[in-house]
Amino acid sequence: MLRSFAIRTAKRDEMIDITSFVEETVRQANVTEGVAVVYCPHTTAGITINQNADPDVKRDMMRRFDDIYPWEHPLDRHMEGNTAAHMKASTVGASQHVIIHEGRLLLGRWQGVYFCEYDGPRQRTFYVKVIRG
Repeated sequence: MLRSFAIRTAKRDEMIDITSFVEETVRQANVTEGVAVVYCPHTTAGITINQNADPDVKRDMMRRFDDIYPWEHPLDRHMEGNTAAHMKASTVGASQHVIIHEGRLLLGRWQGVYFCEYDGPRQRTFYVKVIRG
């Protein structure tokens, strides 16, 4: 089963918890054992799995990414001016795989799946593919 989701981001940099969308897709696929692949087809956004209990984790991550990849750098040559967004997206990655066991995502107690925006606000898309097995 493959599902596409539209998401509207509100800030230049943000992490949006999309775990419920992935769980919903697994339920609809009626798969008890397998893998869910979450994929982002954008070069300035990504998918990660991280802690979802304390919102300070998201804020700290975004701040640290800004420290490492400042939005403006005198040597950047990319005409759109969003080199930092490309760097962040490459660091995080475009996809995550989550094991499905007994019909549920095999995430840790405090883990969630996040869509990471680095060049918003924008209208974005992400995909969830459920593979039985």
